[in-house]
Amino acid sequence: MGLRLTQSPASPFVRMAVVTAHEAGVIDQVELVPVTTSPVDTAPEVAAANPLGKIPVLSRDEGGALYDSRVICRYLARLGGAALYPEAREWEVLTLEATGHGIAEAAVLMVYERRVRPEAEQSPGWIEAQWGKATRALDALEARWMSHLQGPIDMGQIAVGCALGYIDFRHPEREWRAGRPALAAWDARFAARPAMGATAPSG
Repeated sequence: MGLRLTQSPASPFVRMAVVTAHEAGVIDQVELVPVTTSPVDTAPEVAAANPLGKIPVLSRDEGGALYDSRVICRYLARLGGAALYPEAREWEVLTLEATGHGIAEAAVLMVYERRVRPEAEQSPGWIEAQWGKATRALDALEARWMSHLQGPIDMGQIAVGCALGYIDFRHPEREWRAGRPALAAWDARFAARPAMGATAPSG
């Protein structure tokens, strides 16, 4: 079965999928297909595969295309038989995954506000509101979720790790580690995983 992942190496959501493919042992079954696309200029091949016009998209020779990184990650984990969604901790893992997605989404929207909207129409208040969402989530990770970020790798850890990596990539001036020593120490360990090193964002 041929698998093609339409992707951009800058996207944290793409990275979640590619890290999952590495961790599930199926990266050699996935062809990475680069694409240039944006919210205001969607690439035709992306729109054809995903009516929402978003990446990543996983095209399959059998069964059609899958989209939304959470769907793709679940598929790749099952394909490789990887225990990234352990039943004993299912709801905690899914909540952590959603938290990582939310942080990444807020950070991406901050970029879009500056990059996509004309300068005269940009809203600094809106950008700060997005960062407020991210900081509340980061504070919650530091205060309540550190024990859940330990132990065997799961999808919650991947989502959080990729979200933190995206903040470092696009918003280093935000210095998210300040006041969050436990999360910073965890991130240093997690970022050293081979799958994370192989998927560092670029572009």
